Amino acid sequence: MKEDGKGSRLGEARTSRISGFYKLSIEERRKFVKNFANLSDDEIKLLDGALSIDLADKMIENVIGKMELPLGVAVNFLINGKDYLVPMALEEPSVVAAASYMAKIARENGGVRAEASDPIMIGQVHLAQIDDVEGAKKAVLERKGELLKVAEAQDPTLLKYGGGPVDIEARVVEHEEGEKFLVVHLLVNCADAMGANLVNTMIEAIAPILEEITGGKAILKIISNLAVYRIARAEVKIRPETIGGEGVVDRIVLASKMAEADVFRAVTHNKGIMNGITAIALATGNDTRAIEAGAHGYAAMNGKYKPLAIWRKDEEGNLVGKIELPIQVGIVGGATRVHPVAKLNLKILGVKSARELAEIMAAVGLLQNLAALRAIVTEGIQRGHMELHARNLAIMAGTPTEKVDEVAERAVEKAGKEGRKMTMDLVRDVIKELGLEPKS
Repeated sequence: MKEDGKGSRLGEARTSRISGFYKLSIEERRKFVKNFANLSDDEIKLLDGALSIDLADKMIENVIGKMELPLGVAVNFLINGKDYLVPMALEEPSVVAAASYMAKIARENGGVRAEASDPIMIGQVHLAQIDDVEGAKKAVLERKGELLKVAEAQDPTLLKYGGGPVDIEARVVEHEEGEKFLVVHLLVNCADAMGANLVNTMIEAIAPILEEITGGKAILKIISNLAVYRIARAEVKIRPETIGGEGVVDRIVLASKMAEADVFRAVTHNKGIMNGITAIALATGNDTRAIEAGAHGYAAMNGKYKPLAIWRKDEEGNLVGKIELPIQVGIVGGATRVHPVAKLNLKILGVKSARELAEIMAAVGLLQNLAALRAIVTEGIQRGHMELHARNLAIMAGTPTEKVDEVAERAVEKAGKEGRKMTMDLVRDVIKELGLEPKS
């Protein structure tokens, strides 16, 4: 592939659109990414492994080693008119390929439109042992200004970046046994941080004041991962002829409605969405557990677990998909600025704010969902997985590294001709036919 030094083929502007990226050698893929993201030779070397055992020992407790995952890059993404290469860290085959393929189709339809709200996180103080809970609620809201000033004083630097405490909420909740609690929410604009540490510091500072106001005891003082004010949305419109025709569109819409009606399907529907979102979070050093918990909590907020993305057909017959979920991510603080590869992946993405990162993740989640639905309602999910599954089996069987692709291709061909399932026995038959000596 000839390049012009800008991460694109000769004669093209800088673009994430590339055909056959998976066919390139690792060195060629790195060269493309290096040019696209303007990386240095030293930065590219980080991809061979950059987390030293000493640095790992500083990041978490009781370190004994490191655990690595494959890091891939999804191509073809056009989001809000901007080209992106999307780093994804995960172990599951087909996810990166599916995202890249569906991004190509979305690009042919003008790309994905995405938006994210202000990065508002909720800090919670749960108060118990209050005689007059409703009266305490009223008293707290009357002293909102004082509470916000105390919270602001905990992190003056945040104000310089457009963040800081923005509001106080209070609500009464009742346990099924009849006990009532007062829950006070401190809403904080976290700017480009995920915000857990700064929010926790602020609510711990206001907790004694809340105890004085209410006469109660602050039992819990911690951030909530149900970030209902930090919402990311994405939308895409796909012409039928670009995705397999009207019949495919109709089946995808039906599959969406089935997820809306059946909680068992909805969970799997959302798992596919999180395949993409979690992989980006992991690649950029963000808190995957917080994002997953928030997303699934949001899906169940109205009393029934629902899909985070839905699909419909518009009046012109186009397939229209929309996604909405909380995405609590940062580009400063935590592992995002400590882990060398997380920092590198943020540079590859080229994001300038946490909001932009959330928009990318919502867009990827939406297209990941579409890729899964299209596969399920057409050839079935297993056909798309077969070659990747064959490669994994070939590796497990001890195939020499340089022969893995050949064994996988022969195994897929043999399975089709003989009507066999992709199994270890079939792969071993291919290895024998090729006269290969498995590695011990």
